Amino acid sequence: MVLFRTVAASLSLVVTVVRLMTQPVQEPSRADSLSFAVIAGAYLLTVVTGLRLRRGTAGRLDATVQVVGDVLIATGLVYLSGGADSPLTFLYSLAVIGAAVVLDWRGALVAAAVSTFAFTALLLVMRLTTPLGSVMVSPSRVLFVLGSNALALVLIAVLSGYLSRQLSAAGGALSQSEADLRRLGRLQQLILSSMPSGLVTCDVHRNVTFLNTAGSGILQEDALACVGQPLEKLLPGVSALAPRSIRGELPVQTPGGKRVLGLSVSPLEGEAGALLIVFQDLTDLRRMEEDLKRTDRLASLGTLSAQLAHELRNPLASMRGSAQLLAQEQSNDAVVQRLTGILTRESDRLARLVEDFLRFARPPQPQRRPVALDTLVSETVDMLRADPLTREVALEVRVPQPLTAPVDPDQLRQVLINLVRNGCQAAGARGTVRVALAHADQEAQIRVWDSAGSITEEMMGHLFEPFFTTRSGGTGLGLSTAHSLIRAHGGTIRVTSHPTEGTEFLVGLPL
Repeated sequence: MVLFRTVAASLSLVVTVVRLMTQPVQEPSRADSLSFAVIAGAYLLTVVTGLRLRRGTAGRLDATVQVVGDVLIATGLVYLSGGADSPLTFLYSLAVIGAAVVLDWRGALVAAAVSTFAFTALLLVMRLTTPLGSVMVSPSRVLFVLGSNALALVLIAVLSGYLSRQLSAAGGALSQSEADLRRLGRLQQLILSSMPSGLVTCDVHRNVTFLNTAGSGILQEDALACVGQPLEKLLPGVSALAPRSIRGELPVQTPGGKRVLGLSVSPLEGEAGALLIVFQDLTDLRRMEEDLKRTDRLASLGTLSAQLAHELRNPLASMRGSAQLLAQEQSNDAVVQRLTGILTRESDRLARLVEDFLRFARPPQPQRRPVALDTLVSETVDMLRADPLTREVALEVRVPQPLTAPVDPDQLRQVLINLVRNGCQAAGARGTVRVALAHADQEAQIRVWDSAGSITEEMMGHLFEPFFTTRSGGTGLGLSTAHSLIRAHGGTIRVTSHPTEGTEFLVGLPL
């Protein structure tokens, strides 16, 4: 309404100026001066109302003052343009319509009554102040103009009030619908953001259209950056499961490593060819399943191995005892002496192998006590630097902060020796082995990394099994024993390997 009044006042000003410019040059008449005054009043009233609206202080009183001002401005313009014969009497109708907009239908009826009164008073004053001989309009004509104008204003007030009420109701319903839609949109975003499962949608061209927060975290990708990318780039191989798959598994390479996803694919309703994919990260679950299977398998092997080792110890002891008796006899036969030495030496080696086997099968209960892991790791690596196996290997230690955990220091040192020596053998000359200590997820983590990355997928499933080795002369009991000792501590040991990223053994010990 403020904008409308501004435009109307500006058009009135333009019309008045053009009329003066088309007339002969002379001093503006009294009517012209009053016209400029009325237009200036309209501008002033509009500016004041606009400023109060901008400050947020305008209310119903301002609307009432504005409507009264419109009626007065209309009265002034009608007076200046001929009174009863004025072509500007329609301005009263505009005032009534404006009242219906800002003051509802009651305000429109009041504005119609005030306009009728103002027009009647104007005609009455003009008739009383006009000389009798100059009266050109008959009384019947005046009454007709007054009656028709009053009737028109009342009808306009009723109609505009009805339309204003309908517009207000429609506007309220629309505002409520918009508020509900915004509320539903926020609720939808909250639901999608709070879902523990990943969710991704794509269009008919298999381009990603949405990725929720959980999916972004699982795939370690920026959700906004993924929009518009091909679905196969985000989830390679998922197209083979489309257009519908109740349940499937998909290995995916992410910036944080390889993940195993359990996912379901279904068509997206309302858009032909579009897909909805819901997925969960099953990596830890599958890893725990593999650990459990490996533990069960090793437990069975351990039971069998312990029985077998006990059966071997007695005949082995008899063999070694016989060899010692033969060695004590003073025989001059060189062949006998050589064979006796071989028998004794091999019996000792077999005895050590049986002891290692028993240590794997039935590791002793750890004698736990608080141990400074940072000191233990540093001392063990320093001791291994003197090993001929590590002389041509770059051996690094990263212990950023002191860390204490309840462990058996002798058993943990044995685990470290096995892992570091295996890493040095795998890395070879000019290779690198790194031992790092960290505190994460309520556990102490020891990482032993080597630059070789020589463990294949086929080897992963047999890595901790006894007698499994890829080195010539190895017994295959080092990693098996390390696994048993860590499990006895209630910890975990995991391994990852890639030809370009190296191999890492991760030992987790509860704090």
